[in-house]
Amino acid sequence: MLETQNKIKNIIFQAIDEINLELPKNKQIVKSDNTQLYGSQSPLDSLELVNLIVSIEDNIDSEFDKSITIANEKAMSMKNSPFRDVISLVSFINELLEENE
Repeated sequence: MLETQNKIKNIIFQAIDEINLELPKNKQIVKSDNTQLYGSQSPLDSLELVNLIVSIEDNIDSEFDKSITIANEKAMSMKNSPFRDVISLVSFINELLEENE
């Protein structure tokens, strides 16, 4: 369980690295559990968030051999968005992977 969550976090951080390659130094996204991915405090614009999600989904598929959709109806209807920070997204992706077992 913890190993899976660490793999998921590393995948998210890899996706952040990919986004950071396209951003100027002063707009780089910090890699931490509390980095906000969505909302007024997020450093990401909507296109960058979409690119991040696509990258994460591709890397989850490669790492776990499971295809998931992160921006799904469940995510959009949750009271607390799974995109609010990295740790929330790790938990949400972990749930999706467990549902697909």
